[in-house]
Amino acid sequence: RQDNLGLSACNRKLFHGGRAARQPVGDPWDPRLQRPGRPQETMDMASPGSVKVWDDETDVLVCGYGLAGACAAIEAHDLDPTADILVLEKMPERYQGGNSRASGQSLLISKDVEALKSYQRAMSAPNPIPEDMLDAWARRMVELEPWIMARAEEAGARYLHGTGWSDRGVVLEFPEYGAAEAVAHTATILPVPSGVWLAFKANVERRPRIRRRFGTRVVDLVQDPDSLEVVGAVVEQDGARRCIRARRGLVMCTGGFENNLDMQRNYFGLSDAHPLGTPGNTGDGIKILQKAGADLWHLRNQGQSGGIWPGFRFPGHDTVFLRQLFWQTFSWIDIGRDHRRFFDETWEWQLTHYKQRVHGEWIDTPHHRVAPMHMIFDETTRAANTLITSIMTWNAVVEDYAWSEDNAAEVAKGWIVQADSVESLATKIGRDPAAVADTVRRYNEACARGVDEEFGRSSETLYPIATAPFYAIEIVPAIVCTGGGARRNIESEVLDHHGKPIPRLYEAGELGSMFSNLYQNGSYLTEAMISGRAAGRNAVRLRPVEAIA
Repeated sequence: RQDNLGLSACNRKLFHGGRAARQPVGDPWDPRLQRPGRPQETMDMASPGSVKVWDDETDVLVCGYGLAGACAAIEAHDLDPTADILVLEKMPERYQGGNSRASGQSLLISKDVEALKSYQRAMSAPNPIPEDMLDAWARRMVELEPWIMARAEEAGARYLHGTGWSDRGVVLEFPEYGAAEAVAHTATILPVPSGVWLAFKANVERRPRIRRRFGTRVVDLVQDPDSLEVVGAVVEQDGARRCIRARRGLVMCTGGFENNLDMQRNYFGLSDAHPLGTPGNTGDGIKILQKAGADLWHLRNQGQSGGIWPGFRFPGHDTVFLRQLFWQTFSWIDIGRDHRRFFDETWEWQLTHYKQRVHGEWIDTPHHRVAPMHMIFDETTRAANTLITSIMTWNAVVEDYAWSEDNAAEVAKGWIVQADSVESLATKIGRDPAAVADTVRRYNEACARGVDEEFGRSSETLYPIATAPFYAIEIVPAIVCTGGGARRNIESEVLDHHGKPIPRLYEAGELGSMFSNLYQNGSYLTEAMISGRAAGRNAVRLRPVEAIA
């Protein structure tokens, strides 16, 4: 242990009926100080008086280096070019960028404040967003495009109206709620993939007083036990813990909990879910903010706001591959636990983030309820379609896995199971051969009729599964992101259980997102910009903590 970490002599902050009490001096991670029956990690907290030596100091400390963290750093720097900004990233440098780097890079652009408010209000009806926050967000959204264009220009990148990877100029997810009026167009920054992230990364790197430190995980906040004012953080780097002072403010933008199955089960009720984005999103920020006294919100909505998508999971990969979105042939079906089909496989579910309308309500498609699942297909589909999406997701973009165009390499690896008959294929994947063969037979009969009476699949996609050999690949529920976290206001101030801001503590991006139910394409990245800018702007404007009597 290193004495200068300030971790070997701490006053303890324990909460008893809302009041703070001090514990004897000692190591805050020493199990001997744990109180019987109360988990230590939820009780111990470093206080300013416990820090013997600050290992580093900065004006604004940004924890997490995705788009929200980049925007917070850029805004703080541009408002006060003399300020020192330190950005910490848990992942190694080659894995920087978080979900922002692996996402589809879509940006929602609106020109109508009232229409955007109405649309978002309707999408959020089961869990309403505060009206003052909704109003300010909509106004900032309408004013956002010139700032994005300026960041693209500064990076020498091309700003584009459209998605960049399809011919759609706009994606309207929920027309009945007013999407056409609210969304002027979808935009992005080239190249594909990762263009938005790359442009903002370049902006950060052009600003000399923004420092970046990788492989550094925030593990706790240094916080006054009485006022809850945050004055720094305890971080872990190279196996050692260090204290960093934040003279003006601290911004938490450490992402969600997609890669923490225990939190998925307890906070959302998913028994089996896997991330499409960064493996670094394990819910660290939520636990730290809970401990800091923050109120929490949006952990459990009516559905996963970003949807539950079909993914493929294989040994040696921490995250999952996303199934292809655009098909050349359609001789394939999906089957669930009972060996039967369970939805219209070829509808463009990405246009609603894998939400389907059932009894007038938009809910998640059934992928998380019917597992284990398999995709069954024939030689025609194998040869004509790459099974995965390559323009987004962690494995394709960051790990740069080059899936073979005809899937032959993945068949050879055993990732895709092959057999000469449907019955033999079912046996190889541990399913009832007669049941699977019956499902394929019924589907092929629907193809012959040109009508899918079970699920209404378009006649244009009714290709029979008829050309041997036959193939199967397991499908797992895949998560884009989670939006839950600390409750915040439009200025990105973290709120306590009484709705009051915790001094000098801010939050931005996916962690604690304002979106409470349905999600319109392009909203997460633009919200990361708005919340990150607010956090950086407000933090850098504060008087340094040491100057306050």
